[in-house]
Amino acid sequence: MIELLNKLTQCYGPSGNEEVIREFIIKEIKEYVDELVVDPLGNLIARKKGNGKKIMFAAHMDEIGVIVTYIEKEGFLRFANVGGISPYFSLFQRVKFKNGTIGVIGYEEKIKEMKDLNIDKMYIDIGVKNREDAEKLINVGDVACFVGDFYENGNKFTSKALDNRLGCYILIEVIKSSANFSNDLYFVFTVQEELGLRGAKTSAFSITPDYAIAVDVTDTGDTPGSKTMALELGKGPAIKVKDNSIITHPFIKNLMVDTAKEKNIPYQLEVLERGGTDAGAIHITKGGIPSGVLSIATRYIHSPCETVDQDDVKNAVLLLSAIASKKFN
Repeated sequence: MIELLNKLTQCYGPSGNEEVIREFIIKEIKEYVDELVVDPLGNLIARKKGNGKKIMFAAHMDEIGVIVTYIEKEGFLRFANVGGISPYFSLFQRVKFKNGTIGVIGYEEKIKEMKDLNIDKMYIDIGVKNREDAEKLINVGDVACFVGDFYENGNKFTSKALDNRLGCYILIEVIKSSANFSNDLYFVFTVQEELGLRGAKTSAFSITPDYAIAVDVTDTGDTPGSKTMALELGKGPAIKVKDNSIITHPFIKNLMVDTAKEKNIPYQLEVLERGGTDAGAIHITKGGIPSGVLSIATRYIHSPCETVDQDDVKNAVLLLSAIASKKFN
């Protein structure tokens, strides 16, 4: 688990720039699937053929990042967000461009109070003297991801991009499992989720599954002074009831709950008051697709230090494998 998750999280792959992470996943799963397709938008669709129901499992490959909008004459880079970037989480963090250039995010010191901090008042310092030197390394439109090493701390994992390389890891492990899958399974590693669930829309339209389950991270309520939420690290994967993008279809919710009970897999129920996942786009595709979400409770989401419990991840793999193996009427 540790080695694969480390490699997945450290791959470069901001929204719209998923080529590196996609190629890594292809190498990991190509020997375990019957079909492997990259669609026109860049989604990676892996199929394990079966005679049962057509089931789509989705996890987005992309991570949040920043995009260069202007280069100052002194060589500092102005930037905008790619996905949900917090200026507070970003301050004094390192970012890495596709070519390996690393910069530090700073802010204009004329700001008197942190409440006035916003991305328009921030810049990236790549250590050059002027615009000419900067343009030898970086162009307007180049995209960077955050730097955040993967490390193990007790039973916890911390890294950048666990949102949602964790979901990718879970799908990969289900694909590699030796379970006897009787259904026609589509494992979709989607693009541009952080920009509006874009890859999920197109892939679900082309597959038109009978059922769908997205795998993603979610917030927790187990840190000091956190917003009240009935989720904790280590209490099992979370079965989503509702978020801003979906009310889980009763059949899918009950399927996940009943399967967890049958297999003695611990689980939690999730009501997320903000945010959404790929399931938000999938469930309203064409005539409608019964959909749900299996979530992993995660601390410090959209920061370079996202943190999860490894038992939750292991149990998510077990639960998803059991669902994929079920026979439906």
